[in-house]
Amino acid sequence: MITESALLQNRYFDSVFLMRVSKRLSGQPGIEQAALVMGTPRNIQILAQAGYDGIDALGASSNDLVVSLRADSVEDARTLLDSLDQWLVRDSSRPTAQTVRSLDQALTQQPASNLAVISVPGEFATREARQALERGLNVFLFSDHVSIEDELSLKRLASQNGLLLMGPDCGTAILSGIGLGFSNEVRRGHIGVIGASGTGTQEATSLAHRWGSGISHAIGVGGRDLSDGIGAISTFQAMDALEKDPKTSVILLVSKPPGTATQVQVNERLADCSKPVVTCYLGSKDEASPDLKNVTTTHNLDEAVTAAIRLAGGIRVDEDNAASLESIQRERGKLRASQAFVRGVFAGGTLCYQAQQVLRDAGLPVHSNEPLEKGMELPDSSLSLGHTLVDMGADEYTEGKPHPMVDSTQRVQRILSEAEDPQVAVILLDCILGHVAADNPGGDIAPAISEAKRTARQRGDHLIVVVSICGTDLDQQGLDAQIDLLEEAGAIVFTSGLQAARFAAQLVSERG
Repeated sequence: MITESALLQNRYFDSVFLMRVSKRLSGQPGIEQAALVMGTPRNIQILAQAGYDGIDALGASSNDLVVSLRADSVEDARTLLDSLDQWLVRDSSRPTAQTVRSLDQALTQQPASNLAVISVPGEFATREARQALERGLNVFLFSDHVSIEDELSLKRLASQNGLLLMGPDCGTAILSGIGLGFSNEVRRGHIGVIGASGTGTQEATSLAHRWGSGISHAIGVGGRDLSDGIGAISTFQAMDALEKDPKTSVILLVSKPPGTATQVQVNERLADCSKPVVTCYLGSKDEASPDLKNVTTTHNLDEAVTAAIRLAGGIRVDEDNAASLESIQRERGKLRASQAFVRGVFAGGTLCYQAQQVLRDAGLPVHSNEPLEKGMELPDSSLSLGHTLVDMGADEYTEGKPHPMVDSTQRVQRILSEAEDPQVAVILLDCILGHVAADNPGGDIAPAISEAKRTARQRGDHLIVVVSICGTDLDQQGLDAQIDLLEEAGAIVFTSGLQAARFAAQLVSERG
């Protein structure tokens, strides 16, 4: 195995596009892994640390594209590099605006625009966001690695100018039916979502669609917005907007628990809201519900969406995917006494977090690289301990590499690794559909599921693989088709992350 790198000067591409190209190149003959990044100092350091040779010698600038390959041979690598231009052409079947080099050029072409979507390396994100705000544009800031000081400064600027900054590290939004970032196709309706988590917003909006309701808008605010460091600036703006929106009849707020001081401010704002509000603060144990008649406090996404549907005047349409006691007992009965642990390998951080909450509430201590409980952080994220749920969308896994919702390579390796452990009873996974996500996410992990179960059988064990699928029938990947692929591979599939996590917990708890 060798590494080979190339430099394309003055060739800028956004990070989402590069993630998708990296995935496609990684599947080519003789190529084990491909990394395509802009040549920022941070990205160059990440590639060097990942073992790619000669990166520093390229002399890359932040405006250059760096392509690094891990290949079977020099010939395989150079063959691909020689044909690189054909991989860097965007899908011509999709309508795109004429290429522009600056915000001024873009506004000349589309002077009525009121929103800028920013997906650039974090080193430049603050500058680009500030420039957009100063030109009177709302901002969807997909970029991460923006300091909390810069975030606060940008959000104050936006608020002072009557603009909204969604992010940074804002993965998902749906505005007037148009999805931004990682989002799903959902019907329009009367539930307005404010999400401090991308996958949480995806799960909530998809559940609302499948359960017979719909979404007016889903506004992402970034994972730190409700921290005391930011003070819920974008959350309050989103609440103002949804409260004024005639098509929104109920507001659903999804977040980790707010900071102590911010919680007080949020409660005060909720008290003044003229519309019913549902809160879902994932990870809280016994969340203290404010004594407000217009607020419904919930503890998980299923409960939150159910409450929002009811308050919006609808009736939840149940899906037939709840596990019966008989199926739990049947699967549990096939396990050896030595098989005791659940191992989760997640692409969605919120789904990983909610699953930790489920296991904790079932009395199962759970470790993670993004732990719910203090003292439960994995010393080494690559090595599981007892019950372990890993968020493979965390920065440590995505720096210089595609997000697992785009490329399942790292997840597949982890699934197969967990299957080698004879103490593992259940592997818990998520499969996320929608815009930007992989074209065939279920098909990408299905072979690993089959191989993992086969590995366990060969040593006489029964390995249970449980998968939650987040998406709708309108998503381009096809919800039913993805479920079929996963079930054919031997997985037990749920269309709710909560139900999948509860099933996994029940399989290993109260065994005797």
